[in-house]
Amino acid sequence: MNRNVARGRETREQLIRVATRLFAAHGYDGTSIEAVLQETGASRGSLYHHFPGKEALFLAVLQDLEARVVAEVAGSVEGKTDPVEVLGVACLSWIRMAGDTEVQQIVLIDAPAVLGWQRWRELDEENVLGQFRMAIAAAAEMGRLDPRHVDVFAHLVVAAVNEAAILVARSSDPAAALPGAQDAFEEFLRRLLG
Repeated sequence: MNRNVARGRETREQLIRVATRLFAAHGYDGTSIEAVLQETGASRGSLYHHFPGKEALFLAVLQDLEARVVAEVAGSVEGKTDPVEVLGVACLSWIRMAGDTEVQQIVLIDAPAVLGWQRWRELDEENVLGQFRMAIAAAAEMGRLDPRHVDVFAHLVVAAVNEAAILVARSSDPAAALPGAQDAFEEFLRRLLG
């Protein structure tokens, strides 16, 4: 029984790994279930055992990628103690990741279209809003903003950092757009929480 569970987990991970590469290279619309099956060698029944359809496979890819993004952002703030610095470094790290082709295509371009804006925002709130709220609450405790505004400021920062990342991702030259987006976001955060 354990071997079957392990084999099932390996198959699921392989499907996600291959689908990530294909979705990043060809987008959601340009990636077919057949292409994923052909590259993995998995059977259609095996794929549908793990994912009821293409959208469910895409959601699993998105969640896997977002977990990697969250881990990378967390690593970027390791050892930092000032809440505003932590927030700034985390946000700039996220904007920088908008230059990564997987993040661009899967998280910032396809996810809002495939899942719908509301579901995309809900996933984002599950992943980052709580951490942003904690950092902003700590800044409020230090007297850097009115504590009554913590929740609204947390939402504003999430929205602003996502818009900056989307601008980079959708730019015809993301590498050229990145410095301007980072500079503008740093100024925004300074003015908001200065």
